[in-house]
Amino acid sequence: MSAYFIVMVSMDETVDRAPYDSYIDRVKPIVESFGGEYLVRTEVIDSPLPGDRPDRMIIIRFPNRKKLDECFASEEYRRIMALRTETVRAKAFIAEGL
Repeated sequence: MSAYFIVMVSMDETVDRAPYDSYIDRVKPIVESFGGEYLVRTEVIDSPLPGDRPDRMIIIRFPNRKKLDECFASEEYRRIMALRTETVRAKAFIAEGL
């Protein structure tokens, strides 16, 4: 069963975005090495409902939950994680299904 990693990112305009941009460039090959496939990776977002709208959205499909967990627990990912955690706020969800 596929596992989907869904992330909604909010950026603070007063924080230097360069570290996060570096994270974006460096995370893709790590995700792909664990079988992750980017389905959505965009800052072009609209919402038909009032409320919070993220600045960026990412949806990644992994072959299974085990691969997803291995990816984000990997040493390669841990080395770049601070580039994200110190520059943006993110809400992440994991969904399993078709």
